[in-house]
Amino acid sequence: MAAYSAAKEAGIPVIFSAVSDPVSAGLAASLDAPNTGATGTSDALNLEGQLKMIRALMPNATSVGVLYTTSEPNSVSHLAKFKELAPKYNFTVEEVGITDASEVAAGAAALVAKGVSCVNNFTDNNVVNNLSVLLNATNAANIPVFGSEQEQVKNGCVASETLDYVALGVTTGSMAAQVLKGADVKTMPVSVVTDSKPVYSKTNCDKFGITIPEEYKGATNLD
Repeated sequence: MAAYSAAKEAGIPVIFSAVSDPVSAGLAASLDAPNTGATGTSDALNLEGQLKMIRALMPNATSVGVLYTTSEPNSVSHLAKFKELAPKYNFTVEEVGITDASEVAAGAAALVAKGVSCVNNFTDNNVVNNLSVLLNATNAANIPVFGSEQEQVKNGCVASETLDYVALGVTTGSMAAQVLKGADVKTMPVSVVTDSKPVYSKTNCDKFGITIPEEYKGATNLD
């Protein structure tokens, strides 16, 4: 935000990438008409698809734990939507908020203590950047973690309904090119990337006795 504020003050257009909720983050007045001197791409996670996957892979699960940074707008908005959708899949949501990366270990321990069936990650910077810390706690307690994108699955999570971040990057670059050619950043709509696909790690699933159900046999195994 400091870089955005400096650019805005200098009248320099800003193209952001992979901001889940640019309105809450203060980067856009609306998705259709940002009107702030900034526009870009939004990686609004497919939370419905994620919950559907968790239910399919863990038919007996009752609760999903979420570790998130309370000051990160993307995480706060994702959590609100996740909690809204969870009852549809017969899940309760147990949340633990942290303020910075130093609290990830304690937050992970708190989730384990709540006895959650599994944990779901968003794109929370503090959590993702310290994923190994979270996994150390959950693996020791035999609690699987579902990631928000495929790199998290490659690094130890069991599965994810992942967005295509390569396509998102291409879209962001295209928008930047349009601005360089004279397009007005204030009226250029935010591009929301919504296409997702299921991915999993058979190796990681096997550790928790998770069997891939028939409806996900076509999902990509990242092993």
